[in-house]
Amino acid sequence: MKQNFKIVCPVDFSECSLNAVEYAARLGEKYRADLIIIHVPDKDDYQKLAAVDGHGGDQYAFIKKKLDSLVQTVEKESLPKGLASCKSEVKEGKIVSSVVDFSNEVNADLIVMGTEGVNDFKNNYIGTKASKIVTKSSVDVFVIPRKVYFKPPRKFVYATDYLEEDKIAIQKVTELSSFFDSEVDIVHVSSKNTSIDKSLHKTMVDELSPFIKYEKVNYVLKSYRDEPGLGLENYLITARGDILVTLSKKKSWFEQIFTNNLSKKMSYFINKPLLVLKRA
Repeated sequence: MKQNFKIVCPVDFSECSLNAVEYAARLGEKYRADLIIIHVPDKDDYQKLAAVDGHGGDQYAFIKKKLDSLVQTVEKESLPKGLASCKSEVKEGKIVSSVVDFSNEVNADLIVMGTEGVNDFKNNYIGTKASKIVTKSSVDVFVIPRKVYFKPPRKFVYATDYLEEDKIAIQKVTELSSFFDSEVDIVHVSSKNTSIDKSLHKTMVDELSPFIKYEKVNYVLKSYRDEPGLGLENYLITARGDILVTLSKKKSWFEQIFTNNLSKKMSYFINKPLLVLKRA
């Protein structure tokens, strides 16, 4: 395990972002990580929060107080369970560039963030802040949909195209899954246009196997007539996968799958946490 593992978690105090903080803290306990909660100021958010809390003073002081309270809650809950530290930062600017730049600045290993909500995530996924951070970040990103509360995962599903980079990426997945004693399904979903025969699948599995030192790994080849995204969703449902993991790359599967037309057909798929590995 890497020393001084760092997790960055953007928060705007919505239920969705606070849920992401819980995920970040629980993962931080396992990695013995330093957790940094970052807030990017938004005047409209300040006004809404102040109206709810009846606060009429300095908005920055008000937000700082909320951040301090959140940090204290995380410290009380997670430091005894292994989290190394928790602190907060306020960074002015655009949220996407601020989160990406800050994560690079502190040499973060993981960004954990919530989506704006299931409807936005479903109907306009490519336009959401979360997906823009996934696209622009050089750091791994864990995206947590709204209303998806933390529970120890039973099964990770790693979607593979059998690339050379998979050998290292899958080691990351098995390290994370070992914290929870979870199964890992390494799945290649082919369609009529991108089919892989069984002999080639076996060759690829034989190449990957020596790099994986974890017993609860299954290699799966699935073929569907529809788009790979719908096939993968079908597999997640039948296999009862809890977390989807994919490796992002140039012209990636990630960008191909999350098109508006396709994402509108999905429901189960986009209500599961998505871990996008950027550094394989």
